[in-house]
Amino acid sequence: MGNKKEMKLCIALDLPNKKENLKLAEKISENANDIWLKVGFRSYIRDGNEFLKELKNLGFNIFLDLKLYDIPNTMADAAEEIAKHEIDMFNVHASAGERAMKEVMKRISKFKKRPLVLAVTALTSFSNDEFKKIYNDDIENKAKEFAEMAFNAGLDGVVCSAYESKMIKEITDKNFLTLTPGIRPFGENAGDQKRVADIDFAKENLVDFIVVGRPVYKDKNPKEKVEKILEKLKEI
Repeated sequence: MGNKKEMKLCIALDLPNKKENLKLAEKISENANDIWLKVGFRSYIRDGNEFLKELKNLGFNIFLDLKLYDIPNTMADAAEEIAKHEIDMFNVHASAGERAMKEVMKRISKFKKRPLVLAVTALTSFSNDEFKKIYNDDIENKAKEFAEMAFNAGLDGVVCSAYESKMIKEITDKNFLTLTPGIRPFGENAGDQKRVADIDFAKENLVDFIVVGRPVYKDKNPKEKVEKILEKLKEI
């Protein structure tokens, strides 16, 4: 990625059907080299691997957002199948543990071009109180702990909020990737996300990938909005 890392844009394909998702992808495909597409549970369960192929054929990098969480061997089996489909990046839950994450990395190491693997620290929909009820600790403390585990397990980075990104790089490595969901590029409505940020805040906190969903696909002109975001990323 060179010395000066440019923050990358990842668009979430969360529309109600395959046709609408493909239409959006086609509209913004002119900038496919500069964009990653995030495919989550809804789209993947409904549209499967055929959909991923169609997106790849448009020239996009694909982030398969399934957040694997199971026993180590099952996670590694799933990771291997993902790698066979030439997916560029996928994620696991850090709370599955270091052993599971190591098993995933070991299994996909045989691929000539393996996907990037990120670990989810804390879902950005959580408030600190909600998070504490489940994990018995504050988000910041646990995000730090999960990031260290992921780093030690040999993963490429973590999914976190922009608020934890800088701290995570300080305790791991400056090249350890951070991907931040729920970005509102120019301060748009937060919706159901609790810990959101705009592009400037994400950049200040050294985020590598910003994920943008609603602000693009709910815009009257998604192509124009994407170009505006890419322009902003080049400026900062």
